[in-house]
Amino acid sequence: MLRELLEKHQAIKYGDFTLTSGKKSSYYVNVKAAYTLPEVMRVIAKEMGRFTTGYTKVAGMELGAVPLAVAVSLETGIPFLMIRKQPREHGTKSRIEGTLNPGDKVILVEDVATTGGSLVQSIQAIRDEGGVVDMAIVVVDREEGGADAMAKLGVKLVSCIKASELKKK
Repeated sequence: MLRELLEKHQAIKYGDFTLTSGKKSSYYVNVKAAYTLPEVMRVIAKEMGRFTTGYTKVAGMELGAVPLAVAVSLETGIPFLMIRKQPREHGTKSRIEGTLNPGDKVILVEDVATTGGSLVQSIQAIRDEGGVVDMAIVVVDREEGGADAMAKLGVKLVSCIKASELKKK
């Protein structure tokens, strides 16, 4: 169902693209193009929510993962955290918004994983503040090294959809 919704709302494009990681790709997945629609976000939140048992916080990095963290929080009742790409240069100079207590078990959410770079940054930010991270959920795993990067940090990567399931019909 999720794949059909992503296709319906043109979140999957085929052509020549350069990804955030710098890699070239013959397809591009713009989950943000679809999850701005409530019908899509509800499906994503329900799917991700299935994996949150035992977690005390849901976290996502700005910009793309924050709406996902909010939606999963609303679906599950688990408080969410917002992770900044860079620490604030004023005020508290914090990198994490929301209450993170040492020992909190945090599940990360993200729209798309390619190499896992954004997830690695998020994991480090949470661990630096005493949070525990052992799982990350992405809407789409491009299957290009993200799971391996997570495994090296002792984090399991779970996806709603894998790139191999997005191939043109």
